[in-house]
Amino acid sequence: MHPSRAFVAVALIAGSVSIAAQQPPAPNQPSPTQGVVKKGKVPVSNDILKVKLPKPSEVDLPNGIHLMVLEDHRLPQVSFQIFIPGAGGYYDPADLPGLAGFVAALAREGTASRTSEQISEQLEVMAANLTVTAGTGMEATVAGSCLSDQVDRLLEIAADVMLHPSFAAEELARYKQRTRAQLTQQRSNPGFLAAELFNRVVYGTHPASRIAPTAASLDAVTRDNLAAFHRARYVPDHAAMAIAGDISPADARKLVEGRLTAWSKSASPPPAVADPAELTAPKIAFIGRPNSVQTNLIVGTQAISRTSPDYDVLQVMNKVIGGGPTGRLFIHLREEKGYTYGAGSGLSAPMFRGDWSASTSVRSEVTEPALRDLLAEIAQLRDQPVSTQELADAKRSMIASFALSLESPTQLLNYAVTRWRYKLAANYWDTYPDRLSAVTADEIQAAARKYLDARRLQIVAVGDPARVADVLKKLGEVEAFDTDGKRVSSF
Repeated sequence: MHPSRAFVAVALIAGSVSIAAQQPPAPNQPSPTQGVVKKGKVPVSNDILKVKLPKPSEVDLPNGIHLMVLEDHRLPQVSFQIFIPGAGGYYDPADLPGLAGFVAALAREGTASRTSEQISEQLEVMAANLTVTAGTGMEATVAGSCLSDQVDRLLEIAADVMLHPSFAAEELARYKQRTRAQLTQQRSNPGFLAAELFNRVVYGTHPASRIAPTAASLDAVTRDNLAAFHRARYVPDHAAMAIAGDISPADARKLVEGRLTAWSKSASPPPAVADPAELTAPKIAFIGRPNSVQTNLIVGTQAISRTSPDYDVLQVMNKVIGGGPTGRLFIHLREEKGYTYGAGSGLSAPMFRGDWSASTSVRSEVTEPALRDLLAEIAQLRDQPVSTQELADAKRSMIASFALSLESPTQLLNYAVTRWRYKLAANYWDTYPDRLSAVTADEIQAAARKYLDARRLQIVAVGDPARVADVLKKLGEVEAFDTDGKRVSSF
């Protein structure tokens, strides 16, 4: 996830966290990456990339599926993805977090006419793959790929898996056994604990606060729970199917209508979505792990949805501060200070108001200077315009990555799916390089001031209480939690 040079003074005001008290950097402060020697320079062009992406053939089928087909006959291969809005973890019952993921995992483990072993054997003979996934987002995804002469058979298996999962008792028992050990091991990972707590403090009781199932929900889930969720959520009304490869739009439509003829409309409304409650104050949250040799740090706050007009600006801002090994966080915290092996940042912008966060894992003894410098990097984005060269390098890197991605038919189709999912303009991706190129230093500074306001920043730390607690208390009031996520009175 998601590092400045100036010292940030953070004062405690009226018993609350006053991260807003950060002092601005001195005038004319040098760039945070000044003095870093860049090697292996290559020729670059200042011309803006001009593209016109191939458009998939699109049609709405009678049962509600939006079909997108990107024809490409260079290789005898076909891949597809079926997106089912409303079937992701966002819609898990509050008392059964992880239910959507359980349904997706077990759908692949047997149907009314095929056992799990038979499905695996048939796919192996075809040299094909088929997956069903549902994370904590808003949709489930059925994805597959095969040689083009096997696509009809693969779609038949996919339809069976998607529409007729058996959720057999023995498969559920096996799934619980292997998953329980994974969930137990997961809670011993400080990176997971930090991410889980960060989502809780940023999203509150919103569905996005959940990033993983719990052992309690795994133990409690029944076949009836699985079947009821599948019956209510796996409907075609608002679904989309994207196909790329060696197949014509006409043949694709014929195959899809033939194999998914039993997937009929349910007349269900579009899945509901809402923004989380807005953050109005900073907070420091801590999980103590005695004798831990490192501290996991995440600093962030709520940001934007995918359709925000500020999306492109925040993407460039994020590239500058934490976008890989050229980002300020990586250069400062790792290359210059040697606090960590890595540091970076990320922007999550879904249908609802998402988040931006910066993160790193540092040696316990450097927790205080590392956190101070991380906060100072964020402050510098607010207080100083990005340099002309740094901005140009970030935008050039993003546009170059976009250009390379256009070589992949699957990625081209993914761009089309994103455009459909978020109802973006028809020429959204054609104009993407122009929009990135147009982002200015003033826009980045304004966005940082708006979205990375110190009065809304959330700090999450996981580490040794003996080494970290006093560091955090200098910044303000600290809420402490145990490794199960429960509030504790002291640490």
